[in-house]
Amino acid sequence: MEQLTEQKTIQTESEPGLKEKISYGLGDAASSMFWKIFGMYLLYFYTDIFGISAAAVGTMFLITRIWDAANDPIMGILGDKTNSRWGKFRPYLLWMAIPFGLVGVLTFWSPDLAQEHKIIYAYITYSLMMMVYTGVNVPYSSLLGVMTSNPRIRTSLASFRFIFAFLGSILALAIVEPLVKYFGESGLAQNPQEAWRYTIILVAIFVSTLFILTFLGTKERVKPLQQKSNIRQDLRDLATNKAWFLLLGAGISSLIFNSIRDGASIYYFKYFIGAGNSVEFLGFSLTLSATFLVLGQASNLLGVSLAAPIANRIGKKQTFIGAMVVASVFSIVFYSLSADQLVVIFLLQAIISCFAGMVFPLMWSMYADIADYSEYLTGRRATGLIFSSSSMSQKMGWTIGGALSGWLLAWYGFEANQVANEDTLQGIKMMLSLIPATGAILSILFLLPYKLSDQFMENISNELNKKRNQSL
Repeated sequence: MEQLTEQKTIQTESEPGLKEKISYGLGDAASSMFWKIFGMYLLYFYTDIFGISAAAVGTMFLITRIWDAANDPIMGILGDKTNSRWGKFRPYLLWMAIPFGLVGVLTFWSPDLAQEHKIIYAYITYSLMMMVYTGVNVPYSSLLGVMTSNPRIRTSLASFRFIFAFLGSILALAIVEPLVKYFGESGLAQNPQEAWRYTIILVAIFVSTLFILTFLGTKERVKPLQQKSNIRQDLRDLATNKAWFLLLGAGISSLIFNSIRDGASIYYFKYFIGAGNSVEFLGFSLTLSATFLVLGQASNLLGVSLAAPIANRIGKKQTFIGAMVVASVFSIVFYSLSADQLVVIFLLQAIISCFAGMVFPLMWSMYADIADYSEYLTGRRATGLIFSSSSMSQKMGWTIGGALSGWLLAWYGFEANQVANEDTLQGIKMMLSLIPATGAILSILFLLPYKLSDQFMENISNELNKKRNQSL
């Protein structure tokens, strides 16, 4: 299990500048475009375009996502053990860029197969897609921990990351349906299957290019002290790291908050507000549910941009807790709204999403702090393993939230395309308000005992830099 790894450590170059921060952000724009397309359109694609039953797709999502979450620590360990001329984590952005786009295209391919073979094809391609996503996204996330050792600059990098992530999400929502429509109406595609295929090919080329640009535009500066690589010891160190457990719990809880709200939004507008309503904007007609979701993404983006300046003033922990307090309070208020209070509904969506968006860059920056703290305590650094756990928490949060959404709808007696009874309507309202608020409150409770303050981490960073200088 032990292998001598060549590591000398110091921050040998200047801190990341604006160009490098933008280059880093492009990587999450790439990830988020495909992630948003999967979240919003893949179920529809499988059922209405490829022709698989919704029940089979739901089972596939649950099984493949649990399997995929288990892959994250493996990828983190692999990254920690990698040594190349480009560093530990950057090379994966280059190596996985083309496979990421290629497998994404295969996921939205529609071969003419029997029903059972279609299901097998979907299992294989979706599983491969999630594995490739892990293969590029865990190293990309871990890269944040080695681009700089400065906690404030890490928060700034995390903010750039999520600003570009939400820009990528908004771009994906804006272009996918128009492109599918264009290919279908122009005659370039002979059927809906081809229209989706051509659309995803264009998206795949774009996101693969973004990952290559991230590879070219970033640098790894922080390298661990000379150490022997020991996976068992790294896992033991992680298992005794209280701060890691607390942040893991807070991360899963906050993502459950977001995923339940997102999953219930379309049902809220179709069954509670009423289908058929739309908003006219710059000549485009948008459904209320689509407008609600796009407004949420834009407000998330605003929250991400506010996270760094607020955290630099009052601290990351305080900003995280404060944001979740506000999000939970306004989520509770959301429950009292009636179907005709559309202005207030959209206003609260903007407020809730803005404060919920703040926690995303804070979480990733705090995981980088935990990697430093672990190295300070143990003399060993396992950046990839620690950051893989954050990716795992993200996937588990969305998986649990998605599963809860389905179970809750069934519990409240939901029947598709039927007039909802009062119990079902109240349940759907709760899924936009009281139930997510519980997740937000749970994240606050997890984070209250968290001890790694910004001032404490600055002292830790200084001590580590001294040790690294001495090891040269």
